[in-house]
Amino acid sequence: MIRTKIFTKTEIIERKDYIEAKRISEIIVNYMNQKDIQNSLKKTHKLHAKSGEIQAIILDKVKEIGFTTEKTGLFNNYPVKQLRPDYYLKINQNSGIIMEVERGKTIANNMDLLDLWKCHICEEANFLFLIIPNVRQTAKSENKIFETVERRMQTFFESKNYTNVDAIFLIGY
Repeated sequence: MIRTKIFTKTEIIERKDYIEAKRISEIIVNYMNQKDIQNSLKKTHKLHAKSGEIQAIILDKVKEIGFTTEKTGLFNNYPVKQLRPDYYLKINQNSGIIMEVERGKTIANNMDLLDLWKCHICEEANFLFLIIPNVRQTAKSENKIFETVERRMQTFFESKNYTNVDAIFLIGY
């Protein structure tokens, strides 16, 4: 079953772009909860799997919604021009969604924090969709990825720690 958590700045919950981002997240979650998609995720999410294999399972749906893959040019105003999100969708004149799909390196290499930083500096995105494993099995142990990312992201949604990211939608597979 797909697990979700939304972190949001309280003052934005009635904004049209937030409502649209939430609607889009629900489409993705409903799609990922379909039995055949669940079976594909379970079969693919195993030791040594790559995030690209997980991306392939949802690619048709996110493209149907309007996301573009590896969009360039979003970071041209920074020395890190080469940065690209896994997926990007513009939702209005001033806002968009960066979607990142993670698998093995979510917390081991702090990819969740890198994804937050990317969204924070992106002038064309205020929303981050993080698609992450609920649990990651290693050769020696089981890591609770969703719970760890949830705990880490929560700190950025205390008003004293606000960033330019208005909401993060965690989607755990």
